[in-house]
Formats: sequence, structure tokens, C-alpha cells
Amino acid sequence: MYFNSYVFILFFLPLSVIGYFLLQKRGWRKAAAVYIIGMTLWFCGYGNPWNTVIFVLLIFMNYGFVILLRQKRNRTEAAGSGEMVSDTKNGSRQKKWVLTAGILLDVVILIFFKFSGRLPLGISFYTFQLIAYLVDTYRAKCEDQTFFEYLQFMCFFPRFLQGPIVLQEDFIPQLRAENRSILSYDHLGRGLYSFALGLGKKVLLADSLAKIVSQGYIDVAALNSIEALLVMVCYSLQLYFDFSGYCDMASGIALMFNVNLPVNFHSPYKAASISEFWDRWHMTLTRFFTRYVYIPLGGSRKGTARTLLNIMIIFLLSGFWHGTNWTFLVWGALHGLCMVFERVTGYEKWKLPHVLKVAWNFVLTTFAWSIFRAESLSQAGQLWNRLFTGGIGKINGQITSVFNDTMEIRLLVRMKLLPFLSGHPGVPAVAMTVVLLIACFFMKNTTQKTEQMKWNAWKMLVTVGLLFWSVMSLADITQFLYVNF
Repeated sequence: MYFNSYVFILFFLPLSVIGYFLLQKRGWRKAAAVYIIGMTLWFCGYGNPWNTVIFVLLIFMNYGFVILLRQKRNRTEAAGSGEMVSDTKNGSRQKKWVLTAGILLDVVILIFFKFSGRLPLGISFYTFQLIAYLVDTYRAKCEDQTFFEYLQFMCFFPRFLQGPIVLQEDFIPQLRAENRSILSYDHLGRGLYSFALGLGKKVLLADSLAKIVSQGYIDVAALNSIEALLVMVCYSLQLYFDFSGYCDMASGIALMFNVNLPVNFHSPYKAASISEFWDRWHMTLTRFFTRYVYIPLGGSRKGTARTLLNIMIIFLLSGFWHGTNWTFLVWGALHGLCMVFERVTGYEKWKLPHVLKVAWNFVLTTFAWSIFRAESLSQAGQLWNRLFTGGIGKINGQITSVFNDTMEIRLLVRMKLLPFLSGHPGVPAVAMTVVLLIACFFMKNTTQKTEQMKWNAWKMLVTVGLLFWSVMSLADITQFLYVNF
């Protein structure tokens, strides 16, 4: 089940919200929590019950390690209260072994499924949350949390598909808040608004751009320079609006339940450096790698050489996490090398015009995304070759034929608003690309709009209109790109 599906929009989401608050209104808080846990398990296993089985097994397996870590900690503290120094050291050592075993088992299971090519829904994201909880337990940050709270933390469907990677400190305090059980029409309105914007980004923008990208990658060797550039930029925009759309939808759904998820996407193409880009793109993944990998490796505390090595390790791991193809590893390595270059040269302090830095950073990320999308390094090399040697020419109608056949473009043609389309088939795609680039660079993002909005008749009209338009455009149910990782 995906957020951009009829069953989710028309049935699952309304049933979840209505059922939850009806139970809360009766004062049945635990029943409401159990209801959301049950809905999450249904969401997870929809179409494939084995997804739910794997998810539940991993939850219970990891909680077993949590119990062991808490027991070891209690014994260590008891020994430390006396003169049993050796016992304290042994207890601490045993805790580390328990933590290491838990993390290794999670990683091995994740790698197994990645190499098998049959990834259970959401496993890459909830595995990181399980690992983070183990580490936080080891660091004594979860001592007062119950198993039921742990279950609620793991079983919250709005962030199940592809994050954000939520930590216990982000979520469990909100579970305990009294206002969590009260239906807030303000939260419901703003949440629905965010969901509608996200659905529109996915269905109307990302999926439309995907048609151009897919068509272009079918025969890269046939592209001229203009077409190659269009395909590369369209993929950058497709990724942007696909992931941004998902994040907006996840945040919006969570807000309906009075839960604020951590911001995961904050206008990354406005970044003036690769470092800033990763402070804006998939922010919770960056936080996870920083807190649970980079800092334990030594961070920036052990000299320049070690710092640069740690940066490269993080980005190679990030590349591997996205996929086992060499393209992902090279993509991660390129970002790592850019980060190393910026750190060594002090790039962020260079006195260059901000707009130039932003433009150059977009060029770098687009270049790297073309490797990310390619099926092989040779295909990526072929695309770059066509970019510089393909020659200047018109955009072939074959590249944009599927895009031009969308409901919106056909409507414009019938209204005779695009009378020149037959002679210039690439114009709608180029125009859309330019408009979306302007939006990425200059417009407020959905998080900013949602935080500042006041629910009124105009916002209601926009929300309903976007939802209707998006649902009517659901010709087929397409996956969110990050679901594959």
C-alpha cells in the first residue's frame, strides 16, 4: 500500500483517523494506540503478509537485545555501587558485546534482503530506527520506556514507507503528551493541506517528469546535447518532487494524529555547498549517520586525515545503503570527495556570489544524480558523452511523447492553447522544467507554508482542488523512489 493509492486515500487514511479519535473520545487511550499499531501492521503487510511477519520478528528480536542491555546495565550499576571494580568492567564489556551482536544481526539481515533483491516494505528505514534504539538503550536514554511505548514508536504508519528516520527522543515524549488524544481541527486542516501538496508533487509533477526520464534512458546513445541535458535536469527534479512529496504527505498524516515528525527535506537545491545540501536533503539520514557512525568513528576529533577518512566512509556507506550497484557506490564516493574538497579548501568561506554557489552546487548534484539513475557506469558515461558531443538540435518528439499524452497537455491542446505543439513537441516539457526550477530555487517549501498557514476557505478550496486533481490523475500506482532503497 502506498500513500498515492486509491485504497489509502479513500479508505485507509479516513478509517485510521476516524477510528483513532473515536476511541480517544471514549477515553480508551490504550485501545486507540493498539488500533494504530494494528493499522500499521495492516499497512505493512498489504499485498504481502510476509512483510508484516518480518517486521514483527525484527521488533521482538531487537527488544530482546534491549532487555539484555538493560539487565547488563543494572548489574553493572549494582556492582559499581560496591568495590567490585572487575565485575563492573566485565558488565560494561558484556554490554558492548550485546550491543555489537544486536547491530550486526540487524545489518546482516538488511544486507541479505538487499542482495536478494526482495526488500520487505520499509525495512531499510525501520532497521535504522531499531539500531538507533539499541544504541540509545546502551547509552541509558530509554530507561523509563515501556514495551508498549516501544511498539507505538515502531508501529506508526505515516513514516513507515521511507522515513523520516525517527528517534525515540523525537516520538515517545509526544506519546505521553495529554493533547495527543484531542482532535485538533487546526492540526487536521494543516495536515490535510500538507498531504494534498505532497500528493500533487508526486502525482502531477514527479510522475510526469518520470515519463521524460524513462524515455530518455531507453536509448541514451540517440540523445542530442539538448535532450541529454533535459533528461538529466528532469531526473533531478523528479527525485526532488518525489521525495519532497512523500515527506510532505508523511508529515501531514502524522500531524492529523497530533504528531510532529522531524523535518526531513528543506529546499536542498537552495544549498550553496554539498555540505549544506546534506543538511537539507534526507536530513534524518544525515543525522543517523552523523550520530551513530561518524561520531563513534572519531568524527573530527582525531586530526584532519582521520576526519577526511571518516567522511569518505560515511558517504560510501550511504551509497551502499542506497543499492548494491556500482553506480550507487560511485555516487556516494563523488559526494564524499566533494565534501573532502570543501573541508580541505574551506570552500564555504570563499567570497563568491551566493547565486553562483547555488547554481554550481545544483550542477554537481545533477551530475551525480545521473550516475545514481543509470543502470551502469557505462550508461552514465554514455549520457555525459552525449551531453558534450551530441550536438545542438530540436527535442525529439519521442522523448516527450509520453509526457505530451498526459491528461493536462491533451486538454491544453484541445483548448487550442498549445497550437504549436505539433512542430515543437519539446516546448511543454522545457516550460515545465523551467517553472519547476524557479520553484525549487525561490519558493517557500511545504514545511514553511504549513507552519505559517491559517486554515481558511481559500486554503480549503486549494486542498480539495489538489486532492481531486491528483486522484483523477492516478492512472496507475507508482512507487516512491526511496521505497526501493
